[in-house]
Amino acid sequence: MSFGRPPSLDLGFKPTPPQRGSFPLDHYGECKEKMVLYMQCLKSNGSKSTPCRDLTRDYLSCRMDKGLMDRDDWKNLGL
Repeated sequence: MSFGRPPSLDLGFKPTPPQRGSFPLDHYGECKEKMVLYMQCLKSNGSKSTPCRDLTRDYLSCRMDKGLMDRDDWKNLGL
């Protein structure tokens, strides 16, 4: 065994991709303002997302508009 690399045990683990695929990070901060507002809302509401639904929609809408995620129906996103 070599330090600094994972062990070479094959336990049958097969990674699975996310259901909706991967999406680009917001490297240029195009939706950062909306994300910060959403995170502040979560913090002030004890991590409860229900009071922040409008901000969630704003943030996801920004991501869809900027091509940072695929466009989808709100009902599929739980909104």
